[in-house]
Amino acid sequence: MSIEISDYEGERTGIRSQADGGIVTQLRLDHASLFLRPTLRRVPDVTVEPEYWTTVGTGRTLVFCSVYADSFESFETALEIDPTITDPVLTDRYADRRVYRVELTDCAVTFISATAEAGGRLLDLSSTRTGWQLQLQFPSRDDLVEFNDYCRERDISVTVDRLRLSDDEDDCVVALTEKQQELLAVAHEEGYFDVPRGISQDELADRLGVSKSAVSQRLRRAIGELCASKLS
Repeated sequence: MSIEISDYEGERTGIRSQADGGIVTQLRLDHASLFLRPTLRRVPDVTVEPEYWTTVGTGRTLVFCSVYADSFESFETALEIDPTITDPVLTDRYADRRVYRVELTDCAVTFISATAEAGGRLLDLSSTRTGWQLQLQFPSRDDLVEFNDYCRERDISVTVDRLRLSDDEDDCVVALTEKQQELLAVAHEEGYFDVPRGISQDELADRLGVSKSAVSQRLRRAIGELCASKLS
C-alpha cells in the first residue's frame, strides 16, 4: 500500500504549535540554596555548565556538569561540603575541563522543572560569580510571568539582562550572552584571530578580569553559537 505525504500532514494537523513567535530572555538567578550555589560562592572563578539531568529508578536526580577551572582542587573540596548535592564523582577529564556527576539533595532549590511547567525551553545555562545565567524561550509573556512568579514565591532573585520577541524571521533563536559578545569584541580588536595572534588567552583573561578557563569556555560557546546560526 502506498502512503502519500499528505496523509501524514493530515494526521499532524492536531499537533498544538508553540513555534510561532514567543519571547527569548536572558536571566540571572540567585538564591543561597540554588543547585551548587554554595560551591560557586566558595570558588567563584570556576564556570559550571550542566550537561543534562536524569532521574533514576530510586527517585534520585543526577546531574552531569562540565567544569572549567584553572585549578580543580578547591572546587572538589567545596563540592564535598556543598549541602545541595551529594556523592560527587569525577567522570571524565579533558584538556580544558572536567566532567562531574552529582546527586541533588532535598536542600537544593531548582528551577529546571519549573521552566518546563511554564512552557519554557532552556537554551543555555552556565554559572556566574553571582548565580546562574540562563537563556530561555517562552511561548508568551504570560508564561514568562508564570516562571517569574515561581521564583518569587521561593525567594529566588531574578535579574533580566535581555528580553526580545522571537518571530519566524529569526535565523537563530540563541543570542550570544553579553559576556560572550564582550569577549569576541575584545578578541577581535586585539588580534586574537589574526595570524600570528596579537593577544593570547592568558592576556585576554587579564584584560577582562576573568580566569583563563572562563575565556576558553566563552570563546568555545560563542564560536559554536555563531557557527550553528550560519551553517544550519
